[in-house]
Amino acid sequence: VQDLLAFSRAGREGTKMSPVDCNVVMRQIIKNVEASIREKNAVIKHDALPTLRSNSSQLQQLLQNLVNNAIKFHGEKAPEIEVRAERNKMEWEFFVSDNGIGIAQEHADRIFVIFQRLHTREEYPGNGIGLSICKKIVERHGGRIWAESGVHGGTTFHFTVPAPDEKENAASRGAEPKNLDTKDLDTKDEEPKHEP
Repeated sequence: VQDLLAFSRAGREGTKMSPVDCNVVMRQIIKNVEASIREKNAVIKHDALPTLRSNSSQLQQLLQNLVNNAIKFHGEKAPEIEVRAERNKMEWEFFVSDNGIGIAQEHADRIFVIFQRLHTREEYPGNGIGLSICKKIVERHGGRIWAESGVHGGTTFHFTVPAPDEKENAASRGAEPKNLDTKDLDTKDEEPKHEP
């Protein structure tokens, strides 16, 4: 029931949109998934990301679902995840890449269907709803989402979001944020340490 409620709320019409700094969102996500990062010895990196006209909580849910997915479906090596974005005319294309087990191309569309799973719960826990929520949020924002995997594993999730006009985005170009790398976390301390 809780999963259905989460899916119903995702991308709901009438959600307030405002400028959202994706760098701030990513810093919060890294704090939220700190336990998984430490458990799996994961490394999460992101480039300087744009400011979007979006709903902050939904954008965080979208990116956090993709990051959690990358941590969960790792291979023999520790998870390595990279988040970046490129401006393409009137939209931003985001890339969330990992070095995990990959996805067979014939299942690339099926993974976004609610309650569709490619693995048993014994292999990987979950209810098969996270990616369907991602799809609903992206479509609510006027974008699209898809996944591509390499021959030797690893997956890149792509999603697009319309770019704000130049006036809206002017404030976000004042200072370019630094890259953030979870290798900077001090695993001996209670609290994670991040670059300023």
